[in-house]
Amino acid sequence: MIRAGLTFLILLLAGETAWAGLAPLMVSEARQQVELTGYSRSRIDMTLSAEVSGKVLDIGYDVGDAIGKAPFVRIDPTFIDFSIALTRQGIAQLDAALEQNQSRTDYLQKEYARIDALFQKNSTPAQRRDQFRQDLDQALLQRPSLLAQKAAEQTRLSELLERKKRHDVYAPPGWIVTARHVDPGEIVSAGTPLASVGDYRRLVVPLSVTSEELAAIESFPAPFAVRLDGRPAEASVRWVNPEFDEATRKLAVELAVDRWDGERRGGLVMTMTVEIPAPGLSVPKAAVVNRFENPRVRLKESGEEVQVIVLGETNSSLRIAENPKLRPGMALAPAGKP
Repeated sequence: MIRAGLTFLILLLAGETAWAGLAPLMVSEARQQVELTGYSRSRIDMTLSAEVSGKVLDIGYDVGDAIGKAPFVRIDPTFIDFSIALTRQGIAQLDAALEQNQSRTDYLQKEYARIDALFQKNSTPAQRRDQFRQDLDQALLQRPSLLAQKAAEQTRLSELLERKKRHDVYAPPGWIVTARHVDPGEIVSAGTPLASVGDYRRLVVPLSVTSEELAAIESFPAPFAVRLDGRPAEASVRWVNPEFDEATRKLAVELAVDRWDGERRGGLVMTMTVEIPAPGLSVPKAAVVNRFENPRVRLKESGEEVQVIVLGETNSSLRIAENPKLRPGMALAPAGKP
């Protein structure tokens, strides 16, 4: 009998010590976990368009190919090549004319100096000296005109070479072809869409969220954990559109996938769980007595038991309906303590 009493006392003291070591059980504002779902897509999409008219000679890539160093499309440059060759011939002719002008100018300068010396000795008439002076002046005046013509032709050549570059249509290296709109042999004009390409090197995921869900996302330190295609990944907020959608009453958000070792394509399912405020109150499960399907909690200060209506649960707490006898911050007694 004495041994049984001692055992009960030891157990009672041990229970008191265990309850004293536990964190206080409190009523708090209710929160619920929400799973957000979105689908991956390319970071940037681009439409390649022709800048010049002509016949498509070659297409370097097909749908699904990654862009390399070669051009996506080559447009026939025959006529622009003719114009370039003709302009270069014109420049060569002007170079020859400049050399001829320089040679003539050098000759006239020497002859004028000689005739002027003779004129100073009254050994030649003034008319002859004046004629050489006029010829020299004409040669000197011709050179700026030839140089201006050459500069104009060089500008035209630069323009033609720049236009020829437009006959090879390039896409950013590493991007993926998602659509092709032309075939070899087709005649295209300036502005014709040739293909669509996307940058899948870094995936993004658009979401439509409430203000509470956005606040929960922004509370995470970046990058935060998500699941992509059922596997772990990391993401961060890329941008938030401040424009409010009145139809859905949500905000548009785009997440950038920062760390992902899987396949890079559109349509991968991304999921993440956030915790947002919810209607009602939250109480620890350790404070709820649920005998005969009649859940209730007991106030620590007064000992009064309060019946509650359970709306949901998490791992360690229950979400209950609001009750005038309960408010956030009130202490509760453990369910197992008398």
